[in-house]
Amino acid sequence: MISSITELVNQAKESPPLKLAVAAAGDPAVLDSVSRAWQEGIIEPILVGEREKIEQARNSIESSLKARIIEVKSNKEAASRTMELISQGEADFPMKGLLSSGEILQALLNKEYGLRQKRLLSLVTMIYLEKVKRFVFLSDAGLNIAPDLGDKAGIIKNAVIIARSIGIEKPRVAILAAVETVNEKMPVTQEAAQLSKMAERGQIKNCLVDGPLALDNAIIPEAAEHKGITGDVAGRADILLVPDIEAGNILYKAWILYAGFPSASLVYGARVPLVMTSRADSPETKYNSIALGKLVTRGLNELLD
Repeated sequence: MISSITELVNQAKESPPLKLAVAAAGDPAVLDSVSRAWQEGIIEPILVGEREKIEQARNSIESSLKARIIEVKSNKEAASRTMELISQGEADFPMKGLLSSGEILQALLNKEYGLRQKRLLSLVTMIYLEKVKRFVFLSDAGLNIAPDLGDKAGIIKNAVIIARSIGIEKPRVAILAAVETVNEKMPVTQEAAQLSKMAERGQIKNCLVDGPLALDNAIIPEAAEHKGITGDVAGRADILLVPDIEAGNILYKAWILYAGFPSASLVYGARVPLVMTSRADSPETKYNSIALGKLVTRGLNELLD
């Protein structure tokens, strides 16, 4: 089990580099992270976009980055060409550059490239919590707006696959709410109980699910013990399922942009993970996400085998 950002990066460095295709790569913050990952042997970059913008971005960071450049005339073409590279085996996993999330997700889901699967796409964010000295996976803080029960089951399944791909054999999943008991006036708590039962009956596999749980007693053992909450998940959750995008986005920004916790984000649900971070995220977060993307890509191949 990875226990720190340093260990995450070191594991990514241990194996031969994978080919990362960057869509609309003419962004200094993106190229900064790509250049660092290239220098450290994590990836071999393929930069897709307008050559002039890519060169300007590369010059602005004063990087020695050497990469194959595939010139296209628009962001839409950059997204499509990136996914084409993946589908043809010329690249291993993609990264979002300076283009909209909609443009790259549309290309990812285009049936022409064979990357689409029969599952929901969701954003999975790995965050290192300084106080408890370990990682958790937060989902979904940026993609699914108001997930229903079926969507939440899909979000859990995606996060479980990501967690298992990096070595967590049976992740513990906490369904977050404001309280720890089922309340008929709080639908989120009712869904939490349903999701827990679904996991118990094998409808959600390879994980332990419990909820509703408040944030404190999901991740802090002492908080769970103080409230008399028992079980395998309480105080030790590996995955946190948020009720909706508002709750997830607020928690994400509080932890990452305000508290400064190290993090990495991927979109999963297609055949390959997509490195997709916020424009407000630091080059460090983007770099961490590349490292996580590499580990997950390799781990998924092993899981599928």
